[in-house]
Amino acid sequence: MDYAPPARCDAVTLEIVRGAIRAAQAEMEALVERTAMSAFIREKKDFYTALFDAEGVMAVGSNVPVFGDITGPVFRRFPVGTMREGDLYWYNDCYESGGAVSHSNDQVFLAPVFLEGRRVAFVMGWAHFADIGGLRAGSISPDATDIFQEGIIIPPMRLIRDGEVNEAALQIFYRNSRYPGLVQGDARALMASVELGVARMREVAARFGPDRLADALAQLLARTEATVRARLRETFAVGTHSFTDRIDSDGHGNGPFRIRLSLTRTPEDRFIIDATATDDQSPGPVNFLMNRDVPGMALGLLFLGGDPTQVVNAGCPRAIDEVRLREGSLLQPRFPAPLGMRGLTMMRVLAALNGLVSVAGGRAPAAHAAYVIILLRGMAAGAPFLLSDGIGVGYGARHDADGIDAVYFVAQENFPLEFLELEYPVRMRHYGLNRDSGGPGRWRGGCGVVREYEVMAEEAVLSVRIDGVENPPWGADGGLSGGPGRVVLNPGAPGERTLRPLSDGNRFRRGDVLRIETGGGGGRGHPHDRPEAAVLADVLGGMVSPEAARLHYGVVIHDGAIDAPATAALRADRPAAMAFHRGSYADVLD
Repeated sequence: MDYAPPARCDAVTLEIVRGAIRAAQAEMEALVERTAMSAFIREKKDFYTALFDAEGVMAVGSNVPVFGDITGPVFRRFPVGTMREGDLYWYNDCYESGGAVSHSNDQVFLAPVFLEGRRVAFVMGWAHFADIGGLRAGSISPDATDIFQEGIIIPPMRLIRDGEVNEAALQIFYRNSRYPGLVQGDARALMASVELGVARMREVAARFGPDRLADALAQLLARTEATVRARLRETFAVGTHSFTDRIDSDGHGNGPFRIRLSLTRTPEDRFIIDATATDDQSPGPVNFLMNRDVPGMALGLLFLGGDPTQVVNAGCPRAIDEVRLREGSLLQPRFPAPLGMRGLTMMRVLAALNGLVSVAGGRAPAAHAAYVIILLRGMAAGAPFLLSDGIGVGYGARHDADGIDAVYFVAQENFPLEFLELEYPVRMRHYGLNRDSGGPGRWRGGCGVVREYEVMAEEAVLSVRIDGVENPPWGADGGLSGGPGRVVLNPGAPGERTLRPLSDGNRFRRGDVLRIETGGGGGRGHPHDRPEAAVLADVLGGMVSPEAARLHYGVVIHDGAIDAPATAALRADRPAAMAFHRGSYADVLD
């Protein structure tokens, strides 16, 4: 009997397939954005989608560096061979998933795709749900001491089989939320997105054939892996490269906590990331249960950035041969350690990976601040309200450009003021860039944000998460560290008070004002190398004060113009610099 070899995907068809699956993924995300109920999904855009091959290997995902092995947790409970068309699987269990989900608010919905009885792909939708129970409204609080205080835990389960939805499981989930209507709407939006993804991937498989699709996805994975490995070889010489970053505290009086990373390139071109020297886990909720795929995804996103021919997929972590973690550490805590505020540590891990590249002489941005989270809870007009606001920060200066101002995280956004005032009992008194927060350098770090909320409810309680107050984002190559953030109650009033950066139970009354100042990114290159005209533009644009221009950049500005003789005199006395700066210069950070 003649044997027909599997259909191969030629180069032109490969690009068409790449575009088709990227379009399917984007359409899934658009559906979530337009149909979800909670503001954190609809307005903040804290959701992601991904498409996988027939074996569950991620073929294309959002440009987010924190994806782990999404499908593995489901496969361990439900073997792939037992899955049927129309199945839908669901989980948010951080520990059972090995950090594929790293805090409990994030829900994963996963479905197989079949064409004429043959499994050809999987699709996934993931979103942050506003409230899933737990110790406080919003399910995230610095006060948490174990994961059970952070909401209901869903182990991997089959939600739909043969068209029948497990409504009892959904009702239990909704009942555990203080805002069941929001949670129900978000669940339906995410389920609809996955259903759309299944339809689109089935269409792609029917158009190109299952074999050609499988080959295309395999080529995309191999191409990504080869590209990332090539960039790793270009960046890291044979040997071990190490970097240490810090977070301030855990909100329970402990800290700072050090994140110690090493990357070793062996003579055989194996790449090993070692995080075992990271400090022990925290009693508070800043532990980050880091999936072993995360460092590869983060480095891959850095190396692939700006290349329109590439997609972020499982080829990124495949380029790393081994990731070593230590159980009981901040990056591999033991159950049931709390994880709700793991985003703070996650952002420092991403900055530390940039530090590894910088130590090796590669082109990576200086450190960024960790995005700020506030949860304002209370009663207004006889009904409970929950304002969960994530606020942007400054990102680190790049090797050839300034850092980006006011970024929340990747493609997510700051809430518009009009939306905040319409939806919540607050009046926004100020919203702008946090002047002088960007780290000075040849390339300036991005500026953070200033927001002032006037509370219009009779009473409200604030939870806040802000970091980098004592250990601001580092600068590199002579650039200075970014400015710290802070949280102030009633600024300028007789009762002005600075709040603890990680704290809950902060009480507000009608008319009180909350001022949030978020941190900036580190600078890169010596500040005296920044062109005088660029410094003047920063001053006129409100990013840098005249005092900071004189102090850090050696540029004297009077009445909106550069004082050339005074500037020349200042710049003649050029301060010495070292490789890194975090409050002061150092060749190695600890």
